[in-house]
This record gives sequence, structure tokens and C-alpha cells, in this order.
Amino acid sequence: MKILFYDTKEYDQEYFEKYLPEYPGIEIEFAKAELQKQTVSLANGCDAICSFVNADVNREVMKRLADIHVRLLLLRCAGFNQVDLKAAKEYGITVMRVPGYSPEAVAEHAMALTLTACRRIHKAYNRVRENDFSLPGLTGVNLYQKTAGIVGTGKIGAAMARICHGFGMKVIAYDVYENKDLDFVTYVSLDELLFQSDLISLHCPLTEETHHLIDIDAISKMKDGVILVNTSRGGLIKTDDLIEGIRMHKFFAVGLDVYEEEKTYVYEDYSSHILSHSTTARLLSFPNVVITSHQAFFTQEALTAICTTTLDNAKAFAEGKTNGNEVVA
Repeated sequence: MKILFYDTKEYDQEYFEKYLPEYPGIEIEFAKAELQKQTVSLANGCDAICSFVNADVNREVMKRLADIHVRLLLLRCAGFNQVDLKAAKEYGITVMRVPGYSPEAVAEHAMALTLTACRRIHKAYNRVRENDFSLPGLTGVNLYQKTAGIVGTGKIGAAMARICHGFGMKVIAYDVYENKDLDFVTYVSLDELLFQSDLISLHCPLTEETHHLIDIDAISKMKDGVILVNTSRGGLIKTDDLIEGIRMHKFFAVGLDVYEEEKTYVYEDYSSHILSHSTTARLLSFPNVVITSHQAFFTQEALTAICTTTLDNAKAFAEGKTNGNEVVA
């Protein structure tokens, strides 16, 4: 089986080349180009392609992949909202993903954002680098005995719930499907969670129902001084409404690893550019907002799991087997 990797970063090539010898019969070519209709032709002669979370695998892309006889789309990520699954089925392309590479990696990053934002670590770090050891403007809040609201209690949300519980927080949650393993969690309605929580952490998938789950109406139901963290999908939050809420002093702190505009910037170096019309730049202007570049997954353990699971998926497909990682419409 020959696989073309799109949008390859240095760490992708490093980890996949490390484990590839354990999968005889699989050949990988690496391309820096992003997957889009204009670059599908790069996969001529390949049996499969591999894309990441920010690739828009729409109907046109699927059609062009089918035209050059690509039979498998490997996602080296858990999310698949960017893939037209109906088109994949129509054109006979199997889609496989990495459903749980490291829930703890993402949850730990969510807590890192929480602590950084609410204790103003980012501001303190910059001050001390300039020999400014003053404290005004760095006042934080305790998490102990506060209420954490977890939206979505799958593997990542459950890991975040356990972390919050370890901090001595009361943990409440909202999910269509309750996680019976979380015996310390109280499930409530979404409105109750918004009303009661001192910390709200988002861990649900992006669907039609959850798109802009956090808008100005939801924000108005939150406590004044709430902490909001999103390590799931940018589209869960309506950015313009979030900015309005920040300007209304609704939030004590906001931590974002994902945001609506990220497809334009994520994983690229724009340090020499002026983002004059960017909502991301507007968010960065607020002193109580911390933004990272969709890096919650980015640990050695997670990269290893992404690599081996992706290669396991390719092997299973080549052998005509299913392993539960297939995504269907």
C-alpha cells in the first residue's frame, strides 16, 4: 500500500518514519502541500492519502480522489467534521480516524490553559523577563471548591472532569449520554451548567447542533467572572459574541486552543505578518485571554499513538479487515 501524507510537518515525518519499519508492505510519501482539489493530483498512483484536522475534504475533493483510484482516507486525528462522509460513501472511499490518541494530553492542556489564564501566568512571564516583578494586574482566583462545568464527557471530557475533581472542585456536566464511570459528577441541563459553573470547559464534537453552542444568549446565562476554556473545536463558540462578552467583563479568563479562524493560521508562522483584519488578533488584545495553536494533542505519547493507530488502520484496510476506527455517514 502506498500512502501520500498531505500537510506534513517535521514531527509527522519523524514519528511515522520511526515506526514504519514495523509495517512491511506500507510505503509513505510526504508532501508539504495541503489537501485541496488543486493538490489531489499529487496522490496519483497512491492507494491512500492521509490528512490532518484542518483539511477540508469536501465532495469535490472526494470525487477527484476517486477519479485517481484512491480508496482510503486516513485521518491522523479524532475529529471528522471536516470530511464529507456521504460523498466518501458514494465514491467508495473508506475513511478511518484515530479516535483516542491521548485524552489526557488534551485534558491536561485544557487545565494548563485554565491555570495560565486565571493566574495570569502569561502576563507574569513577560513581566519577569523584563525584570518587572510587580504584582498589580496579576490577581487570580482559586479553583478549589469552585464548580467546574464539563460540556461533553467522552474520553477527553472525562479526563478533564477527573483533573478538576483532583483540584477539589465540584464537577457538573452536560452530555446527551451520561458517563457512568464518573460517579463524582452531577449531570445537569446545559442551562443549569451555564448558570452554576465557575469554569466551563468544552469537550464536545462540532455538529450542526453544537455549532455556536456558546453564543451571546449562552454567555448571558453564565456567572459574571466565569472562566471559559475550549480545546475541542473552534466552531463551538461564536467568536464575535465571545468578544462582546469579554468587553462586557463577563469573563474572568478565557483559554482557547481552537478558534473559528484557525484554519487560516494554525501550524504556520505568521510572526512577520500584521493580522489587521483578524478576529484572532482582536482576541489576543485582551489581557485575560490566552490562545495556543491547536496544540492540546501535542505530546510525545499522543504523537506515538497517532502514528501507530494510523498505520494500524492502513494495515487493517490492506488486509480487508475492519478495526472499529472506520467513520461512516
